[in-house]
Amino acid sequence: MKTQNTSLLQWKKIDPLIKGAIQEDLGERGDITSDCIIPKDMKGKGLFIVKEEGIIAGFPVVERVFQLIDRHLFVHHNVEEGAVVRKNQIVGDVSGSLRSILYGERTTLNILQRLSGIATLTSRFVQAVQGTGVKILDTRKTTPQLRLLEKYAVQMGGGESHRFGLYDMILIKDNHIDAVGGISKAIENCLKNLKNRKNEIKIEVETRTLDEVREAIRFPIHRILLDNMNVNTIRESVKEISGNIEIEVSGNISLDSIIEIAQTGVDFVSVGALTHSPRALDISLEIKPNK
Repeated sequence: MKTQNTSLLQWKKIDPLIKGAIQEDLGERGDITSDCIIPKDMKGKGLFIVKEEGIIAGFPVVERVFQLIDRHLFVHHNVEEGAVVRKNQIVGDVSGSLRSILYGERTTLNILQRLSGIATLTSRFVQAVQGTGVKILDTRKTTPQLRLLEKYAVQMGGGESHRFGLYDMILIKDNHIDAVGGISKAIENCLKNLKNRKNEIKIEVETRTLDEVREAIRFPIHRILLDNMNVNTIRESVKEISGNIEIEVSGNISLDSIIEIAQTGVDFVSVGALTHSPRALDISLEIKPNK
């Protein structure tokens, strides 16, 4: 997988999360086990070893965790973010005080394993649709407070971000539609209230049936979301839309079903599982004391 831009990480937003994670593990008394066993002046190294093939993501965050624990720790990584890693590969290390390394062991592994798991799952979806022109999108189905990191991991795996929050794109969903009595009314209300805004805001409309698609495309919207439709209905919807509006598909998308969906002519497939159900990549930290 090609490497991505790590400038997506916004440290002013991430640092409070990292500090909270460190505090959650160390509490007020610190690592009482390591402090009782490891001499204060003992130095060494911790090796990050991947136990299965996948995509690595999260080393800049790992480095930041260790910096906040002990500024004298040094983190080195052997692979770039978004790179393919193999079983038993040493992907990086941290050196310095063994106590400090152990203080950050679980926090860094939790972050690295989860973000690498998201990147790995994303890359599988991206590879499945390769050659179709379809882009894989994430969703807002993220762990509370970890959205920035999880969406970063999606991009490390080759996916793209849908809207980050409720504030950066209009998505008219089923509850909005049902609340006002139909798609037309929902879109009309939306267009009316957007008239006086200086910045153009994109409008996407979720549809559940072919009739709803036909109703929605009568309006000047940017994207149609085909939600939980079977492949035949998706194909019919693509014909109705006729290439004039971007088309996104979502709803129970799996690696088994995505290829057929991608071949219908849609532009995007959004997959909530990328962030709500990834399996953590198996990574360990092996301690090597200096001799």
